[in-house]
Amino acid sequence: MAVWKLHTPISEAQIRKLKANDIVYLSGTLVTARDQAHKRALAWHKEGKPLPIDLEGLAVFHCGPVMQKQGKNWRAVAAGPTTSTRMDAFEDEFIKAFKPRIVVGKGGMGKRTTDALAKYGGVYCAFTGGAAVLAAQAIKCVKDGEWLDLGMPEAMWVLEVEEFGPLVVAIDAHGCNLFAEVAQNVEAGMAEVYRKLDLK
Repeated sequence: MAVWKLHTPISEAQIRKLKANDIVYLSGTLVTARDQAHKRALAWHKEGKPLPIDLEGLAVFHCGPVMQKQGKNWRAVAAGPTTSTRMDAFEDEFIKAFKPRIVVGKGGMGKRTTDALAKYGGVYCAFTGGAAVLAAQAIKCVKDGEWLDLGMPEAMWVLEVEEFGPLVVAIDAHGCNLFAEVAQNVEAGMAEVYRKLDLK
């Protein structure tokens, strides 16, 4: 297990050095995107419209933050991760279209996303659920809020972070998916328990 301190923009070469179980502390630009932001981004891409921010080399955070308006600026009050499987239906196309290097969330993602990360050079990093206030403390400023018409949780927030983490590399750019490995081990273990108990 290695510990990496990365700053956006991150190159594909940098990302391919990371291995599953490595720890990442991220600085630079982190952009939140949940279901609706993913859908709109892909619709705009199909129409040939550029996104409000170029995501290549950046980190995308599956997060619906709680924001507080302070004058003309915003402050992140809480920024816990959203369950990433909600984005599994379109994350592979999102990675192909926009080339973010890090996807952050909780709960893991499936084979299509794993394959896309390996093909285009990205990793999925897990952030601890329930640590929303801790996450917010690493957000140094809210640079912008895009697509606010989607609502606060679904908007695309552009954040400046400093040593955001610890993040665990749960899916690396070489096809290793820790969540899939755990699921396989559990299934194998259950089969052995059933055999010992003579259950079918």
